[in-house]
Amino acid sequence: MKNRIKSLRKNLNMNQTDFGSKIGLKQTTIAGYETGSREPNDAVILSICKEFNVNENWLRSGVGEMFNKRTKDQKIADFIGDIFLEEEESFKRRFVSMLADMDEDQWALLAKMANALLAENKKD
Repeated sequence: MKNRIKSLRKNLNMNQTDFGSKIGLKQTTIAGYETGSREPNDAVILSICKEFNVNENWLRSGVGEMFNKRTKDQKIADFIGDIFLEEEESFKRRFVSMLADMDEDQWALLAKMANALLAENKKD
């Protein structure tokens, strides 16, 4: 498991301090897991899996993919949840608030503009 924890952390482009802080652990604890001098308990394993969307089977045994596949609905729900954690005047919150106030004609116009942008990007 020590190699998988290190591989996961590197895949996330995080140092041990940042990785540990996300799951409530100190850098020295993460270092211990990665060297094999410490073994994470079930609570830590579940915390890693939840925080980073990691496949628990992969973390424990190396079988399967590193990350759980998320559905489009799960991605949207996570995004909306994250927006509530943003500052009230952040761009994301203001933008979603504006979207919530749009009527059907405005949605149709936005869809037309988005499709035009997608078509333009495909040309490049």
